[in-house]
Amino acid sequence: MRFAIKTAPQHTTYKDMLAVWQAADEIELFESAWTFDHFYPIFSDWTGPCMEAWVTTTGLAQATKRIRVGVMVTGNVYRHPAVLANMAASLDIVSEGRLEFGFGAGWNQQECDAYGIELWPLKERFDRFDEALDVLDLLLTQETSTYDGTYYQLAEARCEPKPVQSPRPPFVIGGGGEKRTLRSVARKAEHWNFPGGGVEVLKTKKAVLEKHCADIGRDPSEITISTHVRYNGDDYGALRDEVAALGENGLDLAVVYLQPPHTAAMVEALANALS
Repeated sequence: MRFAIKTAPQHTTYKDMLAVWQAADEIELFESAWTFDHFYPIFSDWTGPCMEAWVTTTGLAQATKRIRVGVMVTGNVYRHPAVLANMAASLDIVSEGRLEFGFGAGWNQQECDAYGIELWPLKERFDRFDEALDVLDLLLTQETSTYDGTYYQLAEARCEPKPVQSPRPPFVIGGGGEKRTLRSVARKAEHWNFPGGGVEVLKTKKAVLEKHCADIGRDPSEITISTHVRYNGDDYGALRDEVAALGENGLDLAVVYLQPPHTAAMVEALANALS
């Protein structure tokens, strides 16, 4: 089993997140570190503080040296994919080739209503998401890109400089929709973030993903499977048992979701418990 950490930039401070990321950077057990893409805190007091994901992740990437970095996951509704491609290329350069490019269709109605961002109907949202994946892939890999989609168009578009990683940073797609999301994972992603639900749900979703891969002739073993596991600084045994059960059923990477207050000591204690 491989391990990562996640510090949502909500109800915390940049200084505390930085301490956690720099501690994890020194511990080989943790291969990557993640933030999330929301403007309001989720599943908690929504009036509390929440820092923007890509700016925060860029700062944390610049302050670390080894650990891979990413946003799990970026909502397509918030940024035009051509703008996002330039952001991703720049962050891959800043991090010297450590970006994991998390991407999803988006879902948060509250944020969209508050900021006047249109949260498109579900079918359109996923149609746009699939087109956005094409746009991102083109801009990050081609010198010039032309694309004539229903929602997005490119005309001899350039994205320079290119990312450090070749052909591009790995795409990480989050979600469990069997008809659209998992088909997109099979088509474009190097990494699928399973949204949770336990071992039986993982087995079911994994079988669906494997069917989508078979339909296009792709080897599903090329796709890393991750999920979030929550850690509150208390029950190491339950955490180890959960990770072991998921690992026996196809999970590759456990992303340990660290709850605030964030401290370097909690990372060190977690590493000792998982080693």
